[in-house]
Amino acid sequence: MQLSIIIPTLNEAGQLPRLLDALIPHTYTYDEIIVVDAQSTDKTQNIAKKHPINLIISNKACRAHQMNLGAQHASGDVYYFVHADVRPPATFRQDIEQSLKLGSDAGCYRFQFDLNSPMLKFNAWWTRFNFMFCRGGDQTLFVQQSVFQELDGFDEKYIIMEDFDFIRRLRRAYKFCIMPKSVLVSARKYAKNSYLKVNLVNLWSYWTFMLGKDPQKIRAFYKRNLRF
Repeated sequence: MQLSIIIPTLNEAGQLPRLLDALIPHTYTYDEIIVVDAQSTDKTQNIAKKHPINLIISNKACRAHQMNLGAQHASGDVYYFVHADVRPPATFRQDIEQSLKLGSDAGCYRFQFDLNSPMLKFNAWWTRFNFMFCRGGDQTLFVQQSVFQELDGFDEKYIIMEDFDFIRRLRRAYKFCIMPKSVLVSARKYAKNSYLKVNLVNLWSYWTFMLGKDPQKIRAFYKRNLRF
């Protein structure tokens, strides 16, 4: 297995060093890490250039576009999409390879937050179940290159909820698994907003997506109601 790790970024200078330090020691020489940066105004690009990775500049600040762009430059037979504020377990490579051997075409991890909160532990507990509402890009996503190409990648009209759309399409024809380990996710969104508000906004965004509402309107609502 040759693994292409694709990381979309926008002003992630505070998070990217820890992620790269967590990934690089556990990749093989023939793997690759691709950071696709949407013209950050902080030191994200400088940080990326100091590591043995490929840096690509995107002219759009849109995760779907950035991840598709990274895939276009990837040479691996398996893609692994990781957000900058997530820390996969050190065994991520072995976990993905084992999942593929068991017949999965794609999959993700459960998650836990980097903040010790009973309410956030409750949220994280749900990610062990294979329900659509329990998914999200923060859980990371691996997918075989051939499957990604057959699905035409991420639909770039989804300027939000792109991960839900991709997984929904994928699960109709391919085997999707939840790996029985957890990534560590930043709780920074909850730190800047209330627990109740974040969950209500997430719930509204999910159900309006499932009902086929305009992604532009979903994103506008999301941005209007949460601080980042």
